[in-house]
Amino acid sequence: VQLQASGGGLVQAGGSLRLSCAASGETFSSNYAMGWFRQAPGKERTFVAAFRWSLNRGYYADSVKGRFTISKDNAKNTVHLQMNNLKPEDTAVYYCTARPRWVLDYNNVRQYDNWGQGTQVTVSS
Repeated sequence: VQLQASGGGLVQAGGSLRLSCAASGETFSSNYAMGWFRQAPGKERTFVAAFRWSLNRGYYADSVKGRFTISKDNAKNTVHLQMNNLKPEDTAVYYCTARPRWVLDYNNVRQYDNWGQGTQVTVSS
């Protein structure tokens, strides 16, 4: 599967951005998973959000709950990450990822083999 991410940028604290990730090249199963991780300079890549296709449900890191929303667009095999009330600590390169089946440790970076190119999100204070 090929993943194409878009939508990063520079925003002031309290602002909003919307990231999108389009998947192509593979037939989606009913239990597909797509999501986002992020990586700040000098830090590990960490989980942000994931979408479970079969339950039509999003899952979030505690640090973004209530501020970020992940959603899907079936027709376009795309997930969107709406990021509101952004904080300077949200600054990172955001990476889109996908896997053919949902797993319990969906927030574990080692569970994912397919990654899109990163998109930079910078939040100024």
